[in-house]
This record gives sequence, C-alpha cells and structure tokens, in this order.
Amino acid sequence: MKSPEGPVGVFDRAAAVYDAVGVAYFEPIAEGLVAELAPRPGERALDVGCGRGAVLAPLARLVGSTGHAVGIDLAPEMVRRTTGDFAHLAQVRVRLDDAQKPSLPPRSFDVVVSSMVLFFLVDPGAALARWVELLVPGGRLGVTTFGKQDPAWSRLDTVLESFVPTLAGAPAEAGPGPFDSDVGVESLLLGAGAVDVQTVTRTLPVRFRDVDHFLAFSWSHGQRALWEAVPEETHGEVRAAIAVEVEALGLRGTEIVLEEHVRYTLGRRRN
Repeated sequence: MKSPEGPVGVFDRAAAVYDAVGVAYFEPIAEGLVAELAPRPGERALDVGCGRGAVLAPLARLVGSTGHAVGIDLAPEMVRRTTGDFAHLAQVRVRLDDAQKPSLPPRSFDVVVSSMVLFFLVDPGAALARWVELLVPGGRLGVTTFGKQDPAWSRLDTVLESFVPTLAGAPAEAGPGPFDSDVGVESLLLGAGAVDVQTVTRTLPVRFRDVDHFLAFSWSHGQRALWEAVPEETHGEVRAAIAVEVEALGLRGTEIVLEEHVRYTLGRRRN
C-alpha cells in the first residue's frame, strides 16, 4: 500500500523505527504526562496521536482490566503496528482517526492525553475544543509540547536544516506563536473550554552513543521530513557537518547528551 502524503506519510514511513532506535525519549515524556493525570482503575482514557504507544502503555496499565484505553492515529502503518503491539491487552483498542477532529462520542472519556502532537495540527485550538468535548464533566486533559530548546541541540538541528533546499532563504517567522511559551499553550486550553489550567516543566537528558545514533534518532520521528527533503547524494555531507558541530560543541566523548525541555500543560472539563 502506498504511504500517505504530507506529514501523515512521514510518520507512516517512520512507523517501523519510531521510538525504536534505543533512545529514551518518547517513553519518559509520556510516563511523566500520564503520571500528572493519574488515571485510575476502571477509567476510560484516550491517547490522541498514539504513535507506537508510549502514552498508551502506561494508560493501559493504570486503568487496568476494568478500564478502557483507546489510541488513535492518522498514520495507517502506526495503527497497524501498534494494534499488534497491544493485541494481548483486552482493555486497549487502537483505531485510525484524525487528531484534529476525532470521530468519537462526546463525554465518553475520563482522561484525554496527547503527547508531542498538538503543534502538528492545522488548528490546534479547534482540536483542543473537540478533545474537551470528549471528556466527561470534570474529566482531565493533558498535552506535552516543547519548552525552551537546548542551544546545543538547536545548533545541530540548524546544520540539518541548512541542507534542506526549501528552507534556504526562507523568511523568518512573523512572531511568537502559542507554542513559544507556557502562557501561549495555556491560552489554547483555556480558549478550548478547559479550566484549572496549569503548566509543569521537566528537563529530560537525552543520550546518544555517537553521531550515527543521533542521526538514526532524527530519522525515526517527525524530523524525518527534513531528511527526506535533503538530496540523498548530500546525506554524507550532512553527517560530516553534524560531526564537526558535535566536536565544536565539545559533546564528543563516551556519549552525546542533549537536554529536552518538556512542557506539560494540564486542565480539565468544567463539572
């Protein structure tokens, strides 16, 4: 089957290696978010943009056999593989659906969770309003987005971006957006009808064995779109340039350690 086009296609093609290259990244981020929402046995939980199940696994564990954990994703290969991963758990269901407007009944979940998805959506405010509608009164909502970027990580990303023809000479963004601050993301949730909105931030050390491990990770998630836009004959040049930057940053040693600052934004539906 031909992979879908656009961002969905990128994640479809990444499905085989997504969260599977030996980097502790999506799972610890997801565990932190689920811990903040504290699902209870018997509750109904929804993971929006479930990928390969980093959020879905702790959700299923905490709601237990008396609860339900539903994961939705728009990438068919993600859904196929994740369905297989969770086939042994009767309380888990994975389905193809759109995070922007899930086709699920209102007031059908106690908890709605979405990790590193919201900023990919065309209209994040409208999506959040729909997610709030899916909650029962008093139900909890939590999302993760990126906090401030590690300057070293930013420099490595810039090296890759400099090889993308479509980014060369691109105009700077018009100004700050909602994902540039805690207040911005909180405003999205408040505008969607959530109450008791708050932000928790955490710093995650992300460890790579070497440059090749870092590059394998960058291929395994949304950044794959940049690699696919870089002419294949220049991939070796990209690797060499990133290796030089790693040296310049003084990161070369037994491993490369970068920091990811994660923003957890939490709220609930009004009672």
